[in-house]
Amino acid sequence: MNSIIKQRITPLPSVVAQIAMILVLTLSFGIKTAQAQNSSPADHKFTAEAASGGMAEVKLRELAQQKGASEKVKEFGQRMVTDHTKAGDELKQVAQQQNLNLPEGLSKQDQATYDRLSKVSGKQFDEAYTRAMVSDRQKDVAAFEREASSGKNEELKQFASRTLPTLKEHLKLAHEMSRETTSASVQ
Repeated sequence: MNSIIKQRITPLPSVVAQIAMILVLTLSFGIKTAQAQNSSPADHKFTAEAASGGMAEVKLRELAQQKGASEKVKEFGQRMVTDHTKAGDELKQVAQQQNLNLPEGLSKQDQATYDRLSKVSGKQFDEAYTRAMVSDRQKDVAAFEREASSGKNEELKQFASRTLPTLKEHLKLAHEMSRETTSASVQ
């Protein structure tokens, strides 16, 4: 009789453990789902564009090193990689915590920019790259300002706010690079 009771009682802790595990997983999924729901479609778009843009900077830096004539262009490209890699790592962390998906490749627009720039070199590359960087920095600053002020996801808003001063510095540097590459092509 004791062995029958032991056999029936013994499985009980494993059943309790299984139920507890199911509850933990369900609650964990519920929290992640709630976090993702705290993000608006605009937050998701911002995240995807920021991630794609960061990846584009790394690829464009390679072009700047290979095809650029100006040291200023090459230095700017390296600065973009350094700063965007740091921001990209931070964005990945926020996205993971907030259960947001990031793209694995470049957007169509970023790929088109890369393809266009890969077809020129020397001074032509410098001028085209500089125009693209000024335009892209202006768009980045506007997008990050918009996210920082009106995003729904608090973590993304904080990320945008922390990153914004660096992007404004990039815009300033891009304008300086533009003046230099424009004056160099006139001479």
